Amino acid sequence: MSANGGAAAGLMSYETLVHAVAGAMGSVTAMSVFFPLDTAKSRLQVDEKRKSKSTHIILAEIVKEEGILSLYRGWFPVISSLCCSNFVYFYTFNSLKKLATSGAGKSRPSKDLLMGVVSGVVNVILTTPMWVVNTRLKLQGVKFRNEDLHQTRYRGIFDAFSQIIANEGVGTLWSSTLPSLILVLNPAVQFMFYEAMKRRAGKGGRRISSAEIFVIGAIAKAVATTVTYPLQTVQAILRFGQYRGEGNSGVLGGLSNILFLLMDRIKKNGFLGLYKGLEAKLLQTVLTAALMFVVYEKITAATFKAMGLNKKLKH
Repeated sequence: MSANGGAAAGLMSYETLVHAVAGAMGSVTAMSVFFPLDTAKSRLQVDEKRKSKSTHIILAEIVKEEGILSLYRGWFPVISSLCCSNFVYFYTFNSLKKLATSGAGKSRPSKDLLMGVVSGVVNVILTTPMWVVNTRLKLQGVKFRNEDLHQTRYRGIFDAFSQIIANEGVGTLWSSTLPSLILVLNPAVQFMFYEAMKRRAGKGGRRISSAEIFVIGAIAKAVATTVTYPLQTVQAILRFGQYRGEGNSGVLGGLSNILFLLMDRIKKNGFLGLYKGLEAKLLQTVLTAALMFVVYEKITAATFKAMGLNKKLKH
């Protein structure tokens, strides 16, 4: 087979599609289970005047003030965005992995990191508009402590898209692109640790249990989230659309705006202000990632078995 033929096979293979669908299904399942934790994290990131407290206290406050259903406000747009985002990421990552292993043999952490970065860039460029819209929908109707945060009124995903484009310009849909591009390091580091630990656990053909996959996924996500959390806070603020800095092009968000927001948060809340909401974020992302990897591995294994391939995924 020619090099071009091998590349096409890697990109268009049924195996790659299975990985993409399994990754999307795994993320949707896990996020649905732990969605209230994401709600708590978003409130703490965007609403500066809401004091950091234990996650269960924040959740209790939200339920008391806005009702229990508010814990799942914005669920559908978040799940839709997450499904598309993870489909793109897993498809790109596994396409690159298939090409890399067929051409140069053994997988290495440095290779996994590079493939994770490339997959993340593709994912960010294609799906950032959906994340901007779902952040707006998730936070509309919220009772903010900070009265300067004005409310938006959207009837749904398509109405949000049309209002943002009409009132703020199409570039606003990519307003968090620069921090998002930097944050491709988050899933890249996560997958690098995940793949490395998984290879080690499965050495000598040893079967890896679901409990081990859960722990490996949790550790990988905890490391990646802690390292990149300050930029995730900036990303949430830019997506919510309340900050309008000088030189904000909309398309890249503006490096000066990112630095200003980081320094402003330090000035108002100290260095630890950059990590406001980290407890809720760690609980949500670590548990979500761990469950997502378990569901992902189960779906891929079951699908390949049903296809009669009877093969173990090798990383």
